[in-house]
Amino acid sequence: MTWVEKYRPKIYLDIKGQDFAIKKIKEFIAEFNLGKITKKRIRKAIILYGPPGTGKTTIAHVLANETNSEIFELNASDLRNREKLREILRPAIEQKSLTKKEKIILIDEVDGISATDKGGLLELLSLIEKTEYPIIITANSIWDKKFNILRKKAELIQLREIEYRIIKDILINILRKENKFIPIDVITSISVKAKGDIRAAINDLQTAVHTDKITAEEFDERNKEIDIFNALRLIFKNKPNEELLSIFDNVNMPIDEIILWVEENIPAEYQGEELAKAIHSLAQADLFKGRIYKQQYWRFLVYENIFLSYGVSAAKKTQKTGFTSYKRPTRILKIWMHNQRTQKNKTIAEKYAHHVHINKKRARQEFPIIKQIIVSNPQIAKELKLTEEEIEYLKD
Repeated sequence: MTWVEKYRPKIYLDIKGQDFAIKKIKEFIAEFNLGKITKKRIRKAIILYGPPGTGKTTIAHVLANETNSEIFELNASDLRNREKLREILRPAIEQKSLTKKEKIILIDEVDGISATDKGGLLELLSLIEKTEYPIIITANSIWDKKFNILRKKAELIQLREIEYRIIKDILINILRKENKFIPIDVITSISVKAKGDIRAAINDLQTAVHTDKITAEEFDERNKEIDIFNALRLIFKNKPNEELLSIFDNVNMPIDEIILWVEENIPAEYQGEELAKAIHSLAQADLFKGRIYKQQYWRFLVYENIFLSYGVSAAKKTQKTGFTSYKRPTRILKIWMHNQRTQKNKTIAEKYAHHVHINKKRARQEFPIIKQIIVSNPQIAKELKLTEEEIEYLKD
């Protein structure tokens, strides 16, 4: 189990750094229940909005737990069809829970709905008027003009980025429960780098714990890799959405290297038909990369990104769960080793060319012969002032 799921808050007291939001959601439920008794017209939905990882979905689940309510959950993908929404959501708002005292309707990531999906959005507005149960809607941003009417129908509650000291305390508490230890300066680096995203911080912590003898300096150097780890999680684990189209913009890594990371780790998440579709999308990304390099058509870069992120994500049939330890691409190591060998070949040839007064290009072309000459007499290596690494390279 991922630590994000294992340590997801169960009660209000477990939620840190969102006291105002908790206060407002308690008031909303109290007024909703009062309205049911007095038949007073009140708002029947709230919108929890704020940056990713601040606890929007978690708060909805905690609310359900605190009020002994069944939670009925929908995603933005369920809002794209009026008939489908009417078929799924209408019974949920009309029927009582069979297992719990009350019921809460959760509509997650509503900002994932596109501007063309107006049918489902209009149906949602209609159902908000009729519901007998509170509706919780979550969004990263709710200020698009397509949500003008929805904002008027619901109460808005903003969740803010969590202060890094609070995140740090949460991480320390998790390490105590797991009986794990990493240096405090590494914990601080993770907390600051998360920029208010608790989910990202916990994922980074779980990754860091599986890294031997990590230091703050090493962690800073690994930030690039941790960024690619988080990007891979979003692509492989979550449902495809528009945010994935720009996911690699925030990864400090060349696109060629990102392709190798995706290629290496696809088999860790996908099998069978899913694997075939993901590999096909990766192949399409590589195809456009080749066209860009050959023809200098940089406008194709958008298609390369689409296939590499959204295309690979859309290959899965269902959302993935659990923690996966992603691996550094073996091809990167092979490429690096090849480049190292090529570099030694080049420097030895240049030293030889300078010493015997021949063209550098000729020395590189005749390197197999030059290698035999140098190896045949250790004194030559000294005269050329070869390094130990270059001498070892010649012995291979």
